[in-house]
Amino acid sequence: MRGSYRLVVGGWLIAVLIVVALGADRLAPYDPGAQALSENLAPPGARHWLGQDALGRDILARVIHGARVSLAVGIITVLVSLAIGTTIGALAGFAGGWIDELAMRAVDVLLAFPGLLLAIALTSVLGPSLRNVVIALSLIGWTGYARLARGEIVRLRERELVEAARALGVPEHRILLRHLVPLLATPLLVQATFGMAAAIVAEASLSFLGLGAQPPTASWGAMLNDGRAFALVAPHLTIFPGLAIMVTVLGLNCLGDGLRDRLDVRAPSGI
Repeated sequence: MRGSYRLVVGGWLIAVLIVVALGADRLAPYDPGAQALSENLAPPGARHWLGQDALGRDILARVIHGARVSLAVGIITVLVSLAIGTTIGALAGFAGGWIDELAMRAVDVLLAFPGLLLAIALTSVLGPSLRNVVIALSLIGWTGYARLARGEIVRLRERELVEAARALGVPEHRILLRHLVPLLATPLLVQATFGMAAAIVAEASLSFLGLGAQPPTASWGAMLNDGRAFALVAPHLTIFPGLAIMVTVLGLNCLGDGLRDRLDVRAPSGI
């Protein structure tokens, strides 16, 4: 029951986020880039429900459009990381030997460094932009999927179905692609849900540092950075984008927990 509750709550929160992101142009009451300098730092009111920022821009409109940025970065990062990690992990786990050792030691090297620091270094080298944020997060995000895929393949390759397929003369690559990789879908789906939450937080952190979305693009992290100088006189500048990040991550984590309980997914296998 507890898992079902988390699944429903997380599913509804993420469904609302998707609707908001896809319908941002219609749902936003104002242009997120429209300035009204005479009304800057205005508190929440009847015309601007969440208030206005230092340039007089409507915060509600920017929060709504920021959902599109966060969702796009999260989805693209997870898809790229999932493709890279699953490929490397599945091949390493199935081949074994020096291939497995080389792949897992590469994973260990990347995991030895804090992920956010690596992302900051990469985006600093590549230059600040959302595209480079996705590249940086994907290059460091595949390790978790590789560990999970490798552990599951090592466990599955000892099953009777694999031995039977080999006895029938089925090629090794066909055994891997047709019989083993599809069995990874469930644990990887759960892992991807948590990975999307981590990617959204990382994007917000990089944008907060000025390495992500560039003005005038509406990004929750950039909004937090813009509002921190006015935290005492206009706290609404940081409260609402912060709440947006919190609710989104909460929804994804609840969804991941609910899927894990419903699908009976075990903890990731060790190396």
